[in-house]
Amino acid sequence: MPGTVVFRPHFPSAGARLRSGARLVICAAVPWYLCLWWGTSTAPVPAALPAVLILREDVYTAPRLAWERLMGVFVGVLLSTLLLDRLPPSSLSFLAVLVCGCAGMYLLGRPGSPNQQVLVTALMIYATALPGYPLARLAETLVGIAVVVLLGPLLWPPDPYRSAAEGLDAYRAGVGRLLDGVAGRLARGGPPAAPDPLPEGARLWLRPQACRAAFDRAARRRRTRRPPDGLDGRLVLAARSAVTLQCFTQELQERARGLSADPSAATAPDPALRAIAPLVRSTALALDAALRGDGFAAELDRARGLDLTHRAAHPTRHDAVLRAGLHLTHEALSDHLAAGR
Repeated sequence: MPGTVVFRPHFPSAGARLRSGARLVICAAVPWYLCLWWGTSTAPVPAALPAVLILREDVYTAPRLAWERLMGVFVGVLLSTLLLDRLPPSSLSFLAVLVCGCAGMYLLGRPGSPNQQVLVTALMIYATALPGYPLARLAETLVGIAVVVLLGPLLWPPDPYRSAAEGLDAYRAGVGRLLDGVAGRLARGGPPAAPDPLPEGARLWLRPQACRAAFDRAARRRRTRRPPDGLDGRLVLAARSAVTLQCFTQELQERARGLSADPSAATAPDPALRAIAPLVRSTALALDAALRGDGFAAELDRARGLDLTHRAAHPTRHDAVLRAGLHLTHEALSDHLAAGR
């Protein structure tokens, strides 16, 4: 449909989900039976938990997550053991375990991501006050982590080229949803920006960097295999557009705050905002086609023409700042076209 951003949402294939599920089952079952053979307990659940809590689609992140989990379990065991040795089971001892576990959770965590394993382990040991249980839980966790770190990457390792291409497709779909929503609101005279246009929020703009990292990892590890045609150039374009469009959306957020503080804005919407809607749609169509590897020269020319029209009708510096992110996106598309990627 002309003037509408078309995007194809990305969903993991059935084969990818099956591989992930099989990897999780194996990495949970192996440490379980190892601990049963070792005799740590009759139900070594902590040995199976690392596979559930650590394994991700990118199995190469497992060592970092495993180290964080191991440190959390160790500190949780230490806290609960020391407190239970000094305080009898009571409401006071539970409160002490809870407060100390929360403190350890934030001290060992990363910004915005507390290490919840500290508190979980402390509470589990408090609720299971059996002789030898703290050491058994620590040993079983260590076995589960070792299996995940050593065995997980060997089971159906992901193809970094495929991961980069799938991430690029997800970014393209996310940008399509974002710009389509922005253009629709502006065309209707509504607010220029929503509080959170996408469920993933600001993480959308970080996706191209993650895709590029996967691509570079593939280039280092698979020297005999050629990447898909044009993928490298499209990743470069995605990274540039993430910067330029983030600037555009942030400027829209500033406009939205300014309009919300102005009571007259509801009855007299900014004409520059309504007039920029076709430019947003055309830019989105050109970028969507370029990221898919299709022809986009005609749509880019149309977007540039709309940019010039908007500049002539709204020449103030304030409106030039609003257009800047879109204009820089056109420059990135032009460079991509000139490079023949």
